Amino acid sequence: MNTNPRPSDLPALLGGVPLRPQGPPAWPSADPEILQVLEQAYREGWWGKYQAGKCEQLEAWLRTYHAIEHILLCGSGNYAVELGLLALKIDQGDEVILADYDYPGNFLSIHAVGATPVLVDVNPRDWNLSLDAVREAIGPKTKAILASHLHGGRVAMRALVELAREKGLVVLEDAAQAVGALVDGRRAGTWGDVGVLSFGGSKLLSAGRGGALMTPHADVAQRARNHLLRAGNIVCPLSELQAALLLPQCLGLDKRNALRWANVRSLIDALAEVPGVRLFVAANDAERPAFYKVGMQFDVAAFELSRELALKAMRAEGFAVDEGFIAAHVARAPKRFRQGSSLVESERAGRGCAMLHHPILVESMEDVRALALAWRRVHAHRLSIRA
Repeated sequence: MNTNPRPSDLPALLGGVPLRPQGPPAWPSADPEILQVLEQAYREGWWGKYQAGKCEQLEAWLRTYHAIEHILLCGSGNYAVELGLLALKIDQGDEVILADYDYPGNFLSIHAVGATPVLVDVNPRDWNLSLDAVREAIGPKTKAILASHLHGGRVAMRALVELAREKGLVVLEDAAQAVGALVDGRRAGTWGDVGVLSFGGSKLLSAGRGGALMTPHADVAQRARNHLLRAGNIVCPLSELQAALLLPQCLGLDKRNALRWANVRSLIDALAEVPGVRLFVAANDAERPAFYKVGMQFDVAAFELSRELALKAMRAEGFAVDEGFIAAHVARAPKRFRQGSSLVESERAGRGCAMLHHPILVESMEDVRALALAWRRVHAHRLSIRA
């Protein structure tokens, strides 16, 4: 009995031709405004300059859009997290609380500055950082909380910041997956003492690589700037060409995020009768999320098929659906962290999260309906796939 069919075998098991034979849409997309920037950079020759004004323009846009005073650009979102920790004076022997289910680079950034990660559980509803678990984990060495908005979910930042102030802690808010999202009435990334954005090649604003640090505090910004500068040069910079490529994307961000949210709402309705698949967000959420990945809780028992095979079948149908992160306490040696709470939900997340890559959400409603149909088709053929 074949218990692990190859992806190429799955369309036949599902009854024929894949629903999306052309496969997932490319990202970044073929945007004519991006081509115009590249042609202008070539014609005018500023693409290789140290300073051409494009980084300043991007900083100004980000400052206005987020209504925050200090913006520093850098070469990656990963480095922005490390830079933020340094600017917040996190050092050897300090502890930083973060979700056990999180982007793995955040755990490593804490180690990079000599601090110790304290792993805590996530909320059952959206598998984002649990405030109850944070409160339980605070100890005498705790200095900071690192809060990530993941897969369309959002951390309750107002309450988290109030807790941090009560306990004398600083907050680093990772909005790499949530650029443009609203959280408790403010833009994601503006609640923390430091906020972080990412401009990686797969992100909502894409420059191949890149990141930004945001802070309302002049002293934090100055310390970050001191870490960035070496003999007048910027360590790990964002290039002028990258900044120029981001600017037209910034202008279309709200429109695209609104389209993504409308399509996710349709997807929620279309998946309502598929057992074992539930999105992190609800269609009646009052505030607009942002979707770099659309998070789904996958219940093996309800769907009656392993996550591995279900996602292979979805990819064979032409949709970019993959597993989520591995819970940090599973992937890391115990001596590298302190466990701050029960990690029951994080374990569920590590075993059961599925993530849809965002490009399809700016395509047509028919594409979104086909995605929902693929989930229904995989479930209908679960016995054949399993056999």
